Amino acid sequence: MHPEDFQPTSLNVLRAWLREHRIHPSKRLGQNFLFDRNTLQRILLVADLRPEEPVLEIGAGFGALTQALAEQGARVTAIEVDSRLKPPLQAIASRYPTVRLVFADFLELDLDVLLDMAFGVGSIGSAVSNIPYSISTPLVERLLSHKNRFRQMILLVQEEFARRIVAKPGSKDYGSLSVFVQYHATAEIAGVVPRTVFFPQPEVHSAILKIVPVSPSTQPVENERRFFSIVHAAFGQRRKTLLKALLAAASQIGLPNDRARVAAWLSAAKIAPERRGETLSLEEFARLANTPPEPLNSPEAL
Repeated sequence: MHPEDFQPTSLNVLRAWLREHRIHPSKRLGQNFLFDRNTLQRILLVADLRPEEPVLEIGAGFGALTQALAEQGARVTAIEVDSRLKPPLQAIASRYPTVRLVFADFLELDLDVLLDMAFGVGSIGSAVSNIPYSISTPLVERLLSHKNRFRQMILLVQEEFARRIVAKPGSKDYGSLSVFVQYHATAEIAGVVPRTVFFPQPEVHSAILKIVPVSPSTQPVENERRFFSIVHAAFGQRRKTLLKALLAAASQIGLPNDRARVAAWLSAAKIAPERRGETLSLEEFARLANTPPEPLNSPEAL
């Protein structure tokens, strides 16, 4: 099959290409290729892209989403780590001059340079991607580390991962990742996607996750490093009370290693010491981080 004849939205064509070129989807890379037109349209509806909006796509695969974005008029910079997929992706790029391909590992790229290339120096754009399940957490964390460069992030992810992102206090899915994302952005699940729209089929369903960055953040925090140290300590020992969990990590947080003083600090922040970390809201974590215990090590020592 000639690359020009390749259609990424045909399952039969996709299978034939893989068979002809003896390519086996990589489990290590989390390769589950999206081919369903209806799902692509759902993603585009959620993204609601502006005319000629610059878009960063991570994990282009065989280019089904790349092509759909280009057909919408987006200026697409598509990242793909698997060089075996060059021919079909290059065929799509030859049909759509607004598509730029980068064959590299996204996690190893200089993100400032990449975003200047994709969006224009200092400009913003959207991330729209069917992201590899294997790098979901570091990928989202990396995007949010540059949140001032993104208008939005529309990500097709494992449903379980999406539920962790939007989880509320007290739920089994609520954790440090929930707090991290909800501190930096608003997040919602815009729809669930069945596993049958991928080849090979993953073991679980997926979800369309919409993340809209908030600057500077959704909660005022005086020292972000201290705030996240407290969050990680609170969730690091989920079975323990907040008092015990924070005492165990006192030196990392800059707390006095004294049970009575840590208990008094929690009380000063109007948080009961016997509560567990997973019951605290984002607002309560922020209030705790902004309440200085006495004595308190310097925040610079964190």
